[in-house]
Amino acid sequence: MKAFKVPEFYRSPIISKIKQYRKIQDPRKKDNTPTLLDFGPVQYLIARHFGFCYGVENAIEISFRALDENPGKRIFLLSQMIHNPDVNKDLTERGVQFLQDTSGNQLIPFDSLTPEDVVIIPAFGAPLDILEILESKNIKTEAYNTTCPFVERVWKKSELIGKDNYTIIIHGKHNHEETKATFSRSDQHNKAIIVRDLEESKVLAEYILGSKTFEQFENDFKGRYSKDFNLKDLERIGVINQTTMLASETQEIADFFKNVMISKYGHDQISSHFADTRDTLCYATNENQDATYGILDSKADLAIVLGGYNSSNTSHLVELCERKFPTFFINSEKEIIDAHTIHHFDYPNKKHLSTNNFLPDKTPVRIILTSGASCPDSVMEGVIHKINSFFSGTISVEEAIKHLSN
Repeated sequence: MKAFKVPEFYRSPIISKIKQYRKIQDPRKKDNTPTLLDFGPVQYLIARHFGFCYGVENAIEISFRALDENPGKRIFLLSQMIHNPDVNKDLTERGVQFLQDTSGNQLIPFDSLTPEDVVIIPAFGAPLDILEILESKNIKTEAYNTTCPFVERVWKKSELIGKDNYTIIIHGKHNHEETKATFSRSDQHNKAIIVRDLEESKVLAEYILGSKTFEQFENDFKGRYSKDFNLKDLERIGVINQTTMLASETQEIADFFKNVMISKYGHDQISSHFADTRDTLCYATNENQDATYGILDSKADLAIVLGGYNSSNTSHLVELCERKFPTFFINSEKEIIDAHTIHHFDYPNKKHLSTNNFLPDKTPVRIILTSGASCPDSVMEGVIHKINSFFSGTISVEEAIKHLSN
């Protein structure tokens, strides 16, 4: 796999050695058990896969190259390049400006752009109508397009099934930048509709089976379906997804719709009514989620998941860890106030929380650590150093690395 030029301040000597150790021990990536990093009174169970993925490193390399190649020019990001506050802050401190926020609200008018300006397309991609606006301003959008290739793979899948006259059901969050970009391309090839989860899929199934009328449709799916959509569009369907959704949920939704179509049309006719799409999650989302499942068999006192608070893929790692452990979703070591208090994020309710006595009064304390695909390794190292400072008698990093195990 290609090696990217990512600034060294995102790297971590500790984490790099752990990843190298696992690469040697498990070159085929068959073992999803965590790595034990033992400092004595505090132990870390570090997920087999975590942190920067191919698409994120590609986006970072292109963005910093844009800065290097365009001194004196105005440089804009369409929206956040990735969902990580540190990376976006680094870019804005170097003069990059955001044209929109993550909800699509305009921060800087497109009318203010000139052909001399540089616009970086984020890793999530961009809706076609926005690309058309930029290109009408003679902005070369391909010059610094950081769209993840795994997102583009989903677009190709939507084109294939759309051109084969299947309506495209997108499993995703309708207000997420990636889903907006995917919807715009799906809509170009055929009718499209977005479902957030299995519950919304069950509502859509009522229309497929004819138990609800079209008059109710707009209330249930307002703003999430193609223009001129009608119930006949649900006679042939296929499922794709936002690449960062929970893999098991996407599969559950696809299986559910397949069974709905079998119920209505019969086994013999299923290929005429349901597109047999392969899973369209990216490899990193799959690996990070599989590695988190691998952690669930471990014995630990708590889990800490690192990443941006608007990061979809990170939120699903939190969701998995919460099935077994007290779990704290933080964006950096700064949220660990002291040995007693941690500030963390409640993703479903979009609110910040504070928990006291988050570290148990025992030794050794066993802590699960993982991070989302847009979180720098340096952040995980910062958390390790911060927590280690609360314990006396910890061995050195060098000694702990020597005794790695899994």
